[in-house]
Amino acid sequence: MWPYICQFVEKLFRETIEPAVKETHAHLSTFCFTKIDMGDKPLRINGVKVYTENVDKRQIIMDLQISFVGNTEIDVDIKRYYCKAGIKSIQIHGVLRVVMEPLLGEMPLIGALSLFFLKKPLLDINWAGLTNILDIPGLHGFSDSLIQDIICSYLVLPNRVTVPLVSEMELAKLRFPVPKGVLRIHFLEAQDLEGKDKFLGGLIMGKSDPYGVLQIGNQLFQSKTVKQTLNPKWNEVYEALVYEHSGEHLEIELFDEDPDKDDFLGSLMIDLTELHKHQRVDEWFELEEAPTGKLHLKLEWLSLVNASTAAHQVLRSVRADRSLANEGLSSALLVVYLDSAKNLPRVRSLFLNVSQSAKKNISEPSPYVQFTVGHKTIESKVRYKTKEPLWEDCFSFLVHNPNRQELEVEILSLEKNVFSDLPSAVQVRKSSLPQPATASSLRPSVSDSLLPTTPQHPTKSSTFTLHHEDGEPYSASPCCSTSNLSTCISGSQKLLRHKESTPSLASDISLPIATLELQQRLRQLQNGSGLGQFPLGEVQLTVRHSSQRNKLIVVVHACRNLIAFTKDSSDPFIRLYLLPDKSRTGRRRTSTMKKTLNPVYDQTFEFSVSMVELHRRTLDVAVKNGGSIPFKHKGLLGKVLVDLNALLSLL
Repeated sequence: MWPYICQFVEKLFRETIEPAVKETHAHLSTFCFTKIDMGDKPLRINGVKVYTENVDKRQIIMDLQISFVGNTEIDVDIKRYYCKAGIKSIQIHGVLRVVMEPLLGEMPLIGALSLFFLKKPLLDINWAGLTNILDIPGLHGFSDSLIQDIICSYLVLPNRVTVPLVSEMELAKLRFPVPKGVLRIHFLEAQDLEGKDKFLGGLIMGKSDPYGVLQIGNQLFQSKTVKQTLNPKWNEVYEALVYEHSGEHLEIELFDEDPDKDDFLGSLMIDLTELHKHQRVDEWFELEEAPTGKLHLKLEWLSLVNASTAAHQVLRSVRADRSLANEGLSSALLVVYLDSAKNLPRVRSLFLNVSQSAKKNISEPSPYVQFTVGHKTIESKVRYKTKEPLWEDCFSFLVHNPNRQELEVEILSLEKNVFSDLPSAVQVRKSSLPQPATASSLRPSVSDSLLPTTPQHPTKSSTFTLHHEDGEPYSASPCCSTSNLSTCISGSQKLLRHKESTPSLASDISLPIATLELQQRLRQLQNGSGLGQFPLGEVQLTVRHSSQRNKLIVVVHACRNLIAFTKDSSDPFIRLYLLPDKSRTGRRRTSTMKKTLNPVYDQTFEFSVSMVELHRRTLDVAVKNGGSIPFKHKGLLGKVLVDLNALLSLL
């Protein structure tokens, strides 16, 4: 059977993956596979588990313990850059879930196959010519580990590979399934935790500063830290979407917060299958891997109910208030299917070089869509250089009060360094909706009958007219808008382009002497001419975290409009610290660029830090002047502090 699987994989690569890669980046428009050989070593299945409980009669669910160590040969060619690369071998180990649904009364008996991993599999790729690909413009920030993390993210739930076996199948429902339910977690309190803080060389046992980390699939929650106690009370509530309750677990770990390294206090793993049976659990759980301690949790399984009469009851139960429309427990689930856009405006830009000469350029936009409900914002993938992007993607929001909250939709362009006579952002008017779509209500259920296996949720497929943010319909009349390059944080397992602006800082400098020098130069610049919003210039970064390797990855791309340290120019380099660590071993430094105010680095650095520690860390980025003579013409050009809490919120 292996040769036929190889034929299917080759067809998948050429008809699905190759076009998708071409669309991801303008520099990959000539990408193609020249050889696809999966080798003669077949995939091994070391174990099979078939689910017989809590499974719909029209589906079959099984977990396959797979192991693949193949002599694979896959060659790619990017003709535009005369670049050839490939893969010599692949190893992948993990639990693959296979869902066959719906079962039919005629051949081929199965409507479609859905394949995905519940957790990130172990993936190891032996590359050939990877450095050639990473030399392509626009791909400097990528690395071997980053590429493997991207591949893994596309294989893990809620992402899935769907293979339709019947042409009439509604493929969208299989590719973008609605969650099976919502798990509401009341993270209440703990007792008798182990004291980790010690005094007088360990002679006196103290208390702990406990906090909790909760995870379901790729959803991560972290509680507040309660200081100096062995019996903390958190009283916090989290809500997680559950796509597959069979085989999934709620994982909880408790830690003692310390300045250097957090101490482990115990863990707990709860099977969601059992929770789905009981619907509601309120009890104390003994901590595992710890000599003492127990945790008090209240867990509620909320099913999706499509009855409009239930909406009022659910709203009353969560105490939905008009004045707190974006706060409180969720009462409904909103699912947004993003299809496509058309007739987007071109981007007319005015670029200024160092000599202040202007160059006009009209180009196709690189659009992406930003959805906002309350305090939560989700961004789609970027479609490069097109006026008619096709996304075919799905996004889910938990809504507190659907009667008061609004869905805000913006279409943005990736081009930030532009002076455009066309709108860089457009917005959907609320009045554009023909009929407001209702959302499915959430409520606790006492029987499986309230959880529909093929839910017919109310949907509305509509095409909207784009408007300016001031409310005027889009037209070709010129209007000026300026977007500045800002510090970018890219942090999602799907590599969605989340952007967060970090202002340049001139006051928070490590050395007092450097502070005085920098402030003096800044005053001189201000007295000489008017300055823009960023008088010291801007730095462009990409920051992400690899949970598989416990690494913070920082890509230093470039700087713009730096101040001249000497009369002629500057010799800038960038120094990085992951605060509070300011040791010599924790220092990272780029190369020095000579005589430029707009240096380009494209250099990658890594810091060893876990996801749990990340929220207490700050990335210290300082732009300094190198100078050719020791201790002469050296000094600080500017500095930014990147709060990594923002990165945690994007993962």
